[in-house]
Amino acid sequence: MGADGHSHAGHDHGVSADADKRWLSLALALIVAFMAIEVTIGIIASSLALISDAAHMLTDAAAIVLALFAIKIAAKPAKGGYTYGLKRAEILSAQANGITLLLLAAFFVYEGISRLISPPDVDGKLVFFTALAGCVVNIAATWCIRRANRQSLNVEGAYQHILNDLYAFIATAIAGAIIWATGWGQADAIAALVVAGLMLKAGWGLVKASGRIFLEAAPEGVDPAEVGADIASVPSVEEVHDLHIWEITSGQAAMSAHILVTPGADCHAVRATVAQRLHDDYDIEHATLQVDHVGEADHCDEPHGETYRSEEPGSATGGAPATAQVPIIRPTSSATDDHAPNNGGTT
Repeated sequence: MGADGHSHAGHDHGVSADADKRWLSLALALIVAFMAIEVTIGIIASSLALISDAAHMLTDAAAIVLALFAIKIAAKPAKGGYTYGLKRAEILSAQANGITLLLLAAFFVYEGISRLISPPDVDGKLVFFTALAGCVVNIAATWCIRRANRQSLNVEGAYQHILNDLYAFIATAIAGAIIWATGWGQADAIAALVVAGLMLKAGWGLVKASGRIFLEAAPEGVDPAEVGADIASVPSVEEVHDLHIWEITSGQAAMSAHILVTPGADCHAVRATVAQRLHDDYDIEHATLQVDHVGEADHCDEPHGETYRSEEPGSATGGAPATAQVPIIRPTSSATDDHAPNNGGTT
């Protein structure tokens, strides 16, 4: 069997580490500076909303530190037993951020309900102005992280922490204004419960997205059945099986498949056509494709997953006319001349 490689020219693996470190570090400095002030004022004002915001800012800072560490680890080259490198360190970071948000949400739900029943005396004026200052700080920090590459689930995790903190400060400012104007102390507890709800939403989203990657599910928006049927519609392709699509890390999809082509077809040309289609239509650049002629391979007795067959008239599997035809892209490299066109190929 012949072998064909796949090109990585111009392919950006993951995030731009230098740029992301700069923006994440600036956001971290803003958050840590304000957090120290907010903890002090929250204790003086007896405000659970401010203290919950400060705790959220602490997780913001931890999330950014974790993100910076993950970027450094993920940039290490692949070697030894880690053939993909340590790119999934970013996903571990995102999952840790999500779990932290869920745990904090549970704590503030408990505390918020307790304070609804027995509200303490809260200095509404102090809460209001501190929350307004927090909004300004979080807007600046959010802007910084928006400048980073949020395609990385790791950076997105830090972004969600800070964005939710901004919403929390808005809720706290409203609560402070109500307490200042009316003296209704339960408003502080309600603001804390709003913060907890936002934490639950963001935390679950991060845990779910990172879980999909760890379970090697197909990327969001990519339907393996559609991809398999599309490959089967390429001229000379008879059957596609053992098709697997997963993400190495956020924004870096990979795929493998076994493709059977009609006897006498050029395996290398078919592989090049399929690889090009995967790149153009599905943004999959890491495609490992084993291409053989029908009847030659004596393996894959029990293919994994679905099998997709050509609908071209006269094919070995028969069926209705194909709905899509594309020209076969033939390799231009002289290296392919060493392989006879009736040989199978893998990448």
